[in-house]
Amino acid sequence: MNNRRKVREYVLMALYAFELNGDPREVIMKMILTPRLDQDIPKEDTEDREFGKKLFLSTVDHREEADSIVKEQLKNWDMERLALIDKIVLRMALTEILNFSDIPVKVSINEAIEIAKNFSTANSGKFVNGILDSACQLLQNEGKITKSGRGLIEHTPKKSNSEKN
Repeated sequence: MNNRRKVREYVLMALYAFELNGDPREVIMKMILTPRLDQDIPKEDTEDREFGKKLFLSTVDHREEADSIVKEQLKNWDMERLALIDKIVLRMALTEILNFSDIPVKVSINEAIEIAKNFSTANSGKFVNGILDSACQLLQNEGKITKSGRGLIEHTPKKSNSEKN
């Protein structure tokens, strides 16, 4: 397992505690996330440590936006009925897709699928994949996903028929 996967799993644990405890995010970072990162991520790997902290804080800050995107994808299903772990995994992945321009969309989706399979129900991987796939199509069409950096192609939104003329 690579460090980024481990970091994402620790962020999931911290977000789960945040949801259940209702403690301020700084307390959760101090009590859960930072000790895990200190224990398992080498001190010299500052990039992955910072990624974990940023992913946690960004996911907390963008909860409503991610939930709104997920709600749009749910057909005949209520957001409150989703497994909490699935909801958190979807929030993390959407936050990463929308706010981390250096991480390819496919990487974010694949990581979310694997984490859902390992931490949630037997069908969670397929469910997370379906929601993220359709959400990403919508977000790309709206021009909300921009990726740049080494190995990434900057996304340009698709033009509608009226814009092509």
